[in-house]
Amino acid sequence: MNFGNLVKKHFKAFLFVADLLAMAIAIFVAATLKFDAAIRYQNWFTEYLWAFVLIDLGVTTLIFFIRKIYNRMWQYFVAWDYACLFGAFAVSKTIATALCPFIYLTETYSTRGFLTWVALFSIIELLLMTVSRASIFGCYRVWSIKVLGHGNKEIHQKKVMIIGAGNAARRLIEELRGRKNSTRYKVVALIDDNKNKKNEYLDGIKVYGDRNDIVRYAAELDVDEIFFAVPSAGEKDRKEILEICNKTGCVLKTLPSITAVGEAAGDMASKLRKVDYTDLLGREQISPDLTRVFDLLRGHTVFVSGGGGSIGSELVRQVAKSGVAKRIIIFDIAENGAYEIQQEIRRTYPDVDLKVLIGSIRDEKRLCEIFEEYKPSFVYHAAAHKHVPLMEDSPKEAVKNNVFGTYNLAKTADKYGVKRFVMISTDKAVNPTNVMGATKRICEMIVQSFNKISETDFVAVRFGNVLGSNGSVIPLFKEQIENGGPVTVTHPDIIRYFMLIPEAVSLVLQAGAYAEGGEIFILDMGSPVKIRELAENLIRLSGHVPGEDIEIKYTGLRDGEKLYEELLISEEGIQKTQNDLIYIARPMEFDSDHLFKRLAEVKEVIETAPNEDIVEVVKELVPTFVPNNVAYNKDMSEKKNKEEACV
Repeated sequence: MNFGNLVKKHFKAFLFVADLLAMAIAIFVAATLKFDAAIRYQNWFTEYLWAFVLIDLGVTTLIFFIRKIYNRMWQYFVAWDYACLFGAFAVSKTIATALCPFIYLTETYSTRGFLTWVALFSIIELLLMTVSRASIFGCYRVWSIKVLGHGNKEIHQKKVMIIGAGNAARRLIEELRGRKNSTRYKVVALIDDNKNKKNEYLDGIKVYGDRNDIVRYAAELDVDEIFFAVPSAGEKDRKEILEICNKTGCVLKTLPSITAVGEAAGDMASKLRKVDYTDLLGREQISPDLTRVFDLLRGHTVFVSGGGGSIGSELVRQVAKSGVAKRIIIFDIAENGAYEIQQEIRRTYPDVDLKVLIGSIRDEKRLCEIFEEYKPSFVYHAAAHKHVPLMEDSPKEAVKNNVFGTYNLAKTADKYGVKRFVMISTDKAVNPTNVMGATKRICEMIVQSFNKISETDFVAVRFGNVLGSNGSVIPLFKEQIENGGPVTVTHPDIIRYFMLIPEAVSLVLQAGAYAEGGEIFILDMGSPVKIRELAENLIRLSGHVPGEDIEIKYTGLRDGEKLYEELLISEEGIQKTQNDLIYIARPMEFDSDHLFKRLAEVKEVIETAPNEDIVEVVKELVPTFVPNNVAYNKDMSEKKNKEEACV
């Protein structure tokens, strides 16, 4: 075994032996300097001072182990380690000296002489201990790097800029200077919006300026990483500052909320995590109290249509986590998604009574079989065709699945006495310009119509886009970035409301608990997000420069697509609920009998009717539907020309 490996494997024993040698040498040198001219005191020295040496050895060893002096790796110079060594050494010498009063009282030599010898001995011993650590482990580091080639990557310290110059930043600096982090990070700058802190120093680190100086000093100081250490910052400020930091091209990391930081005493550096797109939403993540919801579901069977999809699987996940449901039924036509959530629930919550059933909401007979056997009390209806461009090309499928699927499920829920039926709707149902949105508006009307005639409480919950769901822009953008671009955005000014999947589902569950029947609940989605800015931020978070490394390509609005989405129909108005993030739309008046009659008529002919005729029926049922579909407009123009030609 070579010298480097020997030191690395047995460094505690190696240090202890080195300290014993330092003590022996110090005794000899101090005794020589103090007693070489007084040989007559040799017997006194032999009789008394060695007693002190033995006591000192025991006390020093005990104190060093208590203060964990031998648990430190000394191959890097860390001032705190040496400060701890000096402190432990001073304590041990004080205690050892206090335990030897018999030496002070001897008649053969004075107390002053003894204390002088102790001081001389202590200075020499501490010097030798310090030098031995610096030299032995310095040699080990040189040996490891130069001879063995180890640790070359550790030589480069990453330059860090910290946003914030408060208590969190101070604690973070202290931890980054610790032995585990000192060779990886070097804090070179602080940024704080408090003008009074500019040009001041925190633990030796200069505060260079405010958020407007981030880009400048990140470039001038060649910063590698930026740590956001203002856990008390509001979400608006947090978003703005992180967006500025994102423009530097540095790796971004952030501390969690002020509550989590408070719980992270002594371990703050480990709480740092990379900034992701959720940090750039510009609002607090929503965590509603679901106690009332779970009390409502306790002991009941919960049925989730589309349970293998993005929203449906999260509904299953949150209900399973609560552990209150008697049974959870996942119902989906897509077996892969259903299988994945089944395996996750079985692995994570093995005690949950979970049933996964494959089938379609278009199949009324299949639904009746399931409700007859399992008798669910709560239905969460998340199954739907949701992709706008696809449904523009296949409007009949949108009607068959969304409209008649919802009708079948609502009819079955009414027949079997379900307590509550909650349908997932969309902001695209408001003044729709596409078939998908229009069919979801009809679904809302079906739910409201059944509520009038049923003992079941029927409600709908309307919200915007969910980040990270299947088919949403985030997975698409990430895939495009990984492939080197371009990232495709339909229009530079297009905006959307976004919410995280767990947030949306939590509010859906809570809205369902508020239901009295017939409501359309609307979730507060916060401020809208420009898709162009979202794409740019994702490109930067991936370590690239928008427009240089990764191109952003504008493809034009797709059929049925709006520049912005609405959450309310103008006539509806809103009223508040107990939750400030959930509102209730005042229902618009419509003729339920006419709705059911027209649906029955369409159901008879839908398989043979042309697409344009189906879209016309949708327009009739949803007066606010104004198709923005190039193909549809072309078909209708040709149809009109033919009719005029016949006349």
